[in-house]
Amino acid sequence: MHEVQRGTGRKLLLVHGLGGSWQSWNTIIGALSAERTVIAIDLPGHGATPAEHDSGTFDGLVGSVERYIAEKGIDGIDVVGSSMGARIVLELARRGRVGNVVALDPGGFWRGWERTFFKATIGISGRLVRAIRPFLPTLSKNAATRTALLAQLSARPWALDPKVVATELASLSATPTFDALVRDLAGGPEQAGPAAGAARRIVIGWGRHDRLCLPRQAARAKVAFPSANLHWFEASGHFPMWDQPDETVAVILAATQ
Repeated sequence: MHEVQRGTGRKLLLVHGLGGSWQSWNTIIGALSAERTVIAIDLPGHGATPAEHDSGTFDGLVGSVERYIAEKGIDGIDVVGSSMGARIVLELARRGRVGNVVALDPGGFWRGWERTFFKATIGISGRLVRAIRPFLPTLSKNAATRTALLAQLSARPWALDPKVVATELASLSATPTFDALVRDLAGGPEQAGPAAGAARRIVIGWGRHDRLCLPRQAARAKVAFPSANLHWFEASGHFPMWDQPDETVAVILAATQ
């Protein structure tokens, strides 16, 4: 599994979301690595990591990360996840494989029409981004087109760094397992919590303006993980590390002390 490692100190593993890569953390990896040894991975089928036979399923990706942790000898490592990656780290917490956990806007807590909403909106976005892939660097430079492309994911898409936007969208457009994962995530079971509560600290962060994993789902996440602290990012959409990077860093460092 491709990884990037920066900084010194206690280890911290970063797990990106659907269609992302280790570069999804570019807005905060510098600040985090000033305090911790940060390991950012590319999930199988994303970035520079080849897909495995089961990388088009959530369970397959969890298994890949679980094996990676075992092979590296980093059981109990503190972890941070975003979106699908947030659900992955919650599942690893449920299995008792990781240390302190920060889950930013996790998927897997949708019900009823929310499943169809997720599948339809993110599926359309994926097809659109693939269709305009050659033009992404140019489109990302314009505030109006950034807003049109990322209105569902950011509270202030016009204010985002064009390079961050272009990198993220290019990664999404090149993810071969994207459509399979959308189907699996939308149709799979709701994320379960640990039977007897988590032994380590869990912080679930949620953007008040998340238009993909809707804020109403945060209450279900809290029920599944009753020992978790719920932190609201008041001025953020689906990706707090984009919209509120300083607060995101502060939350992560406080949760993983």
